Amino acid sequence: MRVHLVDGTYELFRYHFAMPSHLTGEGREVAATRGVVGTCLSLLEDGATHVGVATDHVIESYRNDLWPGYKDGSGIEEELVQQFPLVEEVLDAAGFQVFPMVEYEADDALCACAHLAEADDRVEQVLICTPDKDLGQCVTEDGRIVQLDRRKGVVYDADGIREKFGVSPESIADYLALVGDSADGFPGLAGWGAKSTATVLSRYGHLEDIPHAPGQWDITVRGAAKLAASLHNQYEDALLFRTIATTQKDAPTVTNVDELEWTGPKPELAKLAESIDAPGLTERAIKLAKARA
Repeated sequence: MRVHLVDGTYELFRYHFAMPSHLTGEGREVAATRGVVGTCLSLLEDGATHVGVATDHVIESYRNDLWPGYKDGSGIEEELVQQFPLVEEVLDAAGFQVFPMVEYEADDALCACAHLAEADDRVEQVLICTPDKDLGQCVTEDGRIVQLDRRKGVVYDADGIREKFGVSPESIADYLALVGDSADGFPGLAGWGAKSTATVLSRYGHLEDIPHAPGQWDITVRGAAKLAASLHNQYEDALLFRTIATTQKDAPTVTNVDELEWTGPKPELAKLAESIDAPGLTERAIKLAKARA
């Protein structure tokens, strides 16, 4: 079997900004919710059998306690925020296994479930459906776990991650620690850009293996002295940023791959779909269930 794990938070943001607004008769914005449920049904229509969807039920996580500038949901439009519980409810009614994260984040759920599925001999491949660079660290050398950018139609295996970032999957968290991640709200280290970081990490792999003195480097990097000084002076920050960037394998998801199998919608989908002016979602789900019966 193949397991598809969907970044519901990414999809909700994507559809919110890509689709025209749709207000229900009660004045509730539901366009993004309709888009997310629709794209998950498209996965099934394309042949997916085992699907999990991770969401950030609460934007803040334990990472906010580690770094004061970490993303906290401020600035997110209210009409988008109020759709998080809605999309979770409709996805659940549509028969999908949903992981609403509170202490952890959606990225952690995707990581944890991917490795749980990988450990099952029945699973041929796990596809983490998100372009989020953080999840590149979950990709495995044997191709059992890959990253799928559904919008671009691109699958990233380990070689694909190396081509994209210049480092192996196991170094992605180190890479983000050095270059920073503006989307997540941590800055990285002064002077460390994508090219220099990739050059250094492609040789040394991890932060603790990078010599703090440029004279000890056996590679040629522009501005090596400044980079080494930056790493030496901000080493504790670098370790902290790597901790923040590391996805957690113990986030709560499922206990067995069988829980991810889609077996059809729940009875409550019809009412929920009507409430967001999308009865077609119910029709699609029922048609899929009948085809698989």
